[in-house]
Amino acid sequence: MTSVAQGTEHRDRANGAHADGHFSQDVRRVLIARSLRAFGDGYVAILLPVHLSRLGYDAFGVGLVSTASLIGSALLTLALGLVAYRIPRRPVLLAAGLLMAATGLGFAGVDTFWPLLVIAFVGTLNPSGGDVSVFLPLEHTVLSHIVVDEDRTAAFARYSFVGAFFGAVGALCVGALDWLAPVVAPGTTTALLFGLYGALGLITFLLYRHLSPRVEAGADSPPAPLGPSRGIVYRLAALFSVDAFGGGLVINALLTIWLSERFGIGIATIGAIFFVTSLCSAASYFAAVPLAKRFGLINTMVFTHLPSSLFLILTAFAPTVWIAFGLLILRSLLSQMDVPTRSSYVMAVVRPDERPAAASVTAVPRSLASAVAPLLSGWLLTVSPFGWPLVLAGTLKAAYDLTLLRQFSAIKPPEER
Repeated sequence: MTSVAQGTEHRDRANGAHADGHFSQDVRRVLIARSLRAFGDGYVAILLPVHLSRLGYDAFGVGLVSTASLIGSALLTLALGLVAYRIPRRPVLLAAGLLMAATGLGFAGVDTFWPLLVIAFVGTLNPSGGDVSVFLPLEHTVLSHIVVDEDRTAAFARYSFVGAFFGAVGALCVGALDWLAPVVAPGTTTALLFGLYGALGLITFLLYRHLSPRVEAGADSPPAPLGPSRGIVYRLAALFSVDAFGGGLVINALLTIWLSERFGIGIATIGAIFFVTSLCSAASYFAAVPLAKRFGLINTMVFTHLPSSLFLILTAFAPTVWIAFGLLILRSLLSQMDVPTRSSYVMAVVRPDERPAAASVTAVPRSLASAVAPLLSGWLLTVSPFGWPLVLAGTLKAAYDLTLLRQFSAIKPPEER
């Protein structure tokens, strides 16, 4: 399908949305669901290492559970990508909501390591603080299906913003572990917070029960497996996996351990740090929209991401917690501008009928690569207190940026042609 045909199709859908309001309601439901899941992910990423350390497990154990969680999410997303063009989107989103509820209840009621490892593998637990779950490709497909090309990047910026903002609120709320310690047993507080994560999954399920039929692909462009866009998607997936591996080295669960051991600060302070950095990331999503319109999606992705990688490397050498905090803030102001632009770019350079498959195929290598990384990072933190994971992550991310610029600067989305 040509870019003109794509634009016509999207304009027609948008006009229908303005007429009856179905699409705006669907977008709001997606954004609310994303907000709830982000809140849960924000505090679970910090809660997980605290919970496991109280059960007697070290950084390697945290890395192992994190790896199991990310690999399980990747395999589930891969399975979805293979059949996404055959099944409706709404039932899969409903099933994912129930799986999230079961994950929270499982962690609330189980204390033994190996059962927890199994629950992490099959569930939706997210130790990264971001969104690497099966929800992501489905929600991306829904959003790109119901907005016009010119508004696509802005829609993904809103999606990313609510994720970062409510993830920040979740990180701040994990301070309840310290606040309630004098009156409530730590194990009880942990169980309640995991139970809340499960409740958020149930609310997500209820939200998606009311999605309209229009979020599904129409008869004019039914979903299909990858076809003409296969080469572009595979190349992007390979590059995204390098970036994700770097990000997996510095997930919030492991950064919590490094900050605690390096500077001797408590959980409430670490939660506050992640709250501020997540708010900075949230604000940067909206800055990405005018930058992308002015300089293009690829240029915005690369030239905001490169300096953020340098700040990450410098954080490893920070002599005080305040300098480290400042460097993490500078990094967060730039590092996430590529999130809405990356999502928008993938959806723009493939045909509309290939979008569900493209979203899953590009998400799976990211999940797999980020799944392996915490195991390496956890091992590095057990053998040395120095921030080697930060140095390695920043170097890999810089290499990703330069390669992306070289290979894709000439491939333009429809709105840039």
